[in-house]
Amino acid sequence: MTPLHTQVINKTRDCIALAEKKLNQSLDMPVVSFKQRGKIAGSARYSQWEVRFNPVLLAENPEAFINEVVPHEVAHLLTFKLFGRVRPHGKEWQTMMTQVFGIPARTTHSFDISSVRGSTFLYRCGCRDHHLSIRRHNKIVRQQTLYHCTLCRQALSPKV
Repeated sequence: MTPLHTQVINKTRDCIALAEKKLNQSLDMPVVSFKQRGKIAGSARYSQWEVRFNPVLLAENPEAFINEVVPHEVAHLLTFKLFGRVRPHGKEWQTMMTQVFGIPARTTHSFDISSVRGSTFLYRCGCRDHHLSIRRHNKIVRQQTLYHCTLCRQALSPKV
């Protein structure tokens, strides 16, 4: 475990302690893992009471990650605990962010994702080139879907 991982775990613990105080409720410490991949900074797993964090984005943006992403994901768990299934970034979650943690309720991060962005595949329509993710490319290869250009409405085809 790296020192940054320890800081994230400590911040998670601090968020839970603050929530217990502000909500006057006893809460379990969630499982903290560093298994999140791709462009996502973090995620909350409600049924497992777990928060997952992206170790690459953490290493590249430690301060913002600890101050914003950790409370963001803990707020998702708290919202689920108190309100059940509601809109992920709805008014209940926003209240957790602003009233419990005292930080702006931003729904997305603005980290540079060039280091975690996967390779893309070049496709073409009638008006321009499109860069599709490996997931979308594989769906096309497996004939599970067909994507269309939002401008010219033509089906995308691999550019050779």
